Amino acid sequence: MRDWDDLYPLPVPPSWVPGAAVGMLSLHFIQKLLFPYFWADLRYLLKVLTYGLRVEMYRLQGRVVTVLDKFVKLAEKQPHKPFLIYEGTVHTYRDVDRRSNRIAQVFLQHEALKKGDTVALLMGNEPDFIHVWFGLAKLGCVVAFLNFNVRLRSLLHCVSSCGPKILVVGADLLGTLEEILPNLQRDVSVWVMTKDSTFPSVHTLLDKIEAASEDPVPVNRCSVNNLKSAVLYIFTSGTTGLPKAAVISHMQVLKGAAGLWAFGATAEDIIYITLPLYHSAASLLGIGGCIELGATCVLKKKFSASQFWSDCRKYNVTVIQYIGELCRYLCNQPVKEGEKNHKVRLAVGNGVRNDIWREFLDRFGAVKICEFYGATEGNICFMNHTGKIGSVGRTNFFYKLFFPFDLIKYDFQKDEPIRNKHGWCEKVKKGEAGLLISKINAKNPFFGYAGNKRHTEKKLLCDVFKKGDLYFNTGDLMIQDHDNFLYFWDRIGDTFRWKGENVATTEVSDVIVMLDFIQEANVYGVSVPDCEGKAGMASIILKQNTALDLEQMYKQVVTYLPSYACPLFLRVQEKMEMTGTFKQQKFRLVDEGFNPSTITDPLYFLDNSKKAYVSLTREVHEMILSGKIKL
Repeated sequence: MRDWDDLYPLPVPPSWVPGAAVGMLSLHFIQKLLFPYFWADLRYLLKVLTYGLRVEMYRLQGRVVTVLDKFVKLAEKQPHKPFLIYEGTVHTYRDVDRRSNRIAQVFLQHEALKKGDTVALLMGNEPDFIHVWFGLAKLGCVVAFLNFNVRLRSLLHCVSSCGPKILVVGADLLGTLEEILPNLQRDVSVWVMTKDSTFPSVHTLLDKIEAASEDPVPVNRCSVNNLKSAVLYIFTSGTTGLPKAAVISHMQVLKGAAGLWAFGATAEDIIYITLPLYHSAASLLGIGGCIELGATCVLKKKFSASQFWSDCRKYNVTVIQYIGELCRYLCNQPVKEGEKNHKVRLAVGNGVRNDIWREFLDRFGAVKICEFYGATEGNICFMNHTGKIGSVGRTNFFYKLFFPFDLIKYDFQKDEPIRNKHGWCEKVKKGEAGLLISKINAKNPFFGYAGNKRHTEKKLLCDVFKKGDLYFNTGDLMIQDHDNFLYFWDRIGDTFRWKGENVATTEVSDVIVMLDFIQEANVYGVSVPDCEGKAGMASIILKQNTALDLEQMYKQVVTYLPSYACPLFLRVQEKMEMTGTFKQQKFRLVDEGFNPSTITDPLYFLDNSKKAYVSLTREVHEMILSGKIKL
């Protein structure tokens, strides 16, 4: 009797098959060994190219599709889907569309607004911020987002720099309005989000919205012919001086809105936004990202560490936005049971430290941290699509082909890029810190700042590697490692970052020297253990025959500066050290920090619990370092 194998012999594969299998397996191991991020890079690059091609196809078809256009289409396609959830109240896509139509109708009837006119918006996080923003956009207006933390002189500067026809103020910011109203330009029409007002010559908006029509305004009012035209002004402190209005084009809004999609978010996601809407992260990436996806946003009036995870569970949040400080605040909360009991899968943001990153993952579960880098006004962006801890993103040959950038040598003493004997800038080696610059071209333009040509020109670097080339100076120092991961290292110039905000040192020093007993003030940032960014410190010189009035100093800074810009530490010196180019010397002061054990000059600390500057003793210093005193 014959065997089964004799009756039905198994087919013998061709002789080349085993060799091919071994070859493919070898290639796989070689790829894993030499190019471990190949597939992740390819997937990310294809996403970037897909989005760019989609926009380019619209252009070739003679169509210019903006984020607002996408929102209006979604309001037709999915009218009953929640777009915003705020304090438990649901606002559907149709609700937001119709209320923004009402606001557009009010301004169409009561104000002679022309297409391209600017309207400044001073409001906190609330649905009407978005309603007013969208309503004005439907009229073809450029909307300027004002930072509600900014006060008095700085706020007046912001308003005047963007040249608005109208200023719209939220009901909870009437105190801020009262401070600036006497000095506000007479040609700026002021509207408040209330039904009545005690201010003279101030218009009320809430009563008029209720009486307005929900009909859309004429389409030609918001039609866009060029994606490079301005649609927003978002203020940034940049590297020096008072806040500057960065010009944001329709193209930049589209790019920002694609961020959540590029990181893998979908229409089924629920995004939790606790960051202020005047920030590009919340408005472009957050709100714009929801529109790009057709998703739902849970909007919070103000970030609360104690309510954060309970909100996430209550609203079934799947995507959160963060800045580094936010993650630290969450990690500093008392440990509770069930902290991993949530549906959050993505956290998108920037500025989280390595140790906080690891602690966040250990404590709150398998959340993918999606770190990114991008300046509000910049023309370059990096996204950490691999999840490498500490990195802000990755680069490769193909990415640099589409988004050319370089890291160049920088002279910290002269505060300028180093140029060789031929006058050209020099690139740093991998592993060395260098100034990030990105090439300006037709595909990656820089739009500058509204009403300030000088500040726009200061951000440009000309003749960098050859005659006639032009680069955007980010003002950020970065490191590229041997695996092509990029890491943020520090900021240059007269600025530092604290509480997720850029602080311009010249603005702070200008406020301090207004005091009649201050001769000179040198403001800089100092590192504090377990804190992201740098805390503000001011070295001050007193005028002859005067004494330091700590009570006046406290009143001055809290009145004229946002809370995050108030110097936490003061150092009283006999004379101010200068550099060889007659600039204030900061490097030694930064290195010395605020340690009373090594500094013989008098030191003071801003104690918020006592609402005063107090002597910075060794005991106070120890309590700050140990975290017993919260900054």
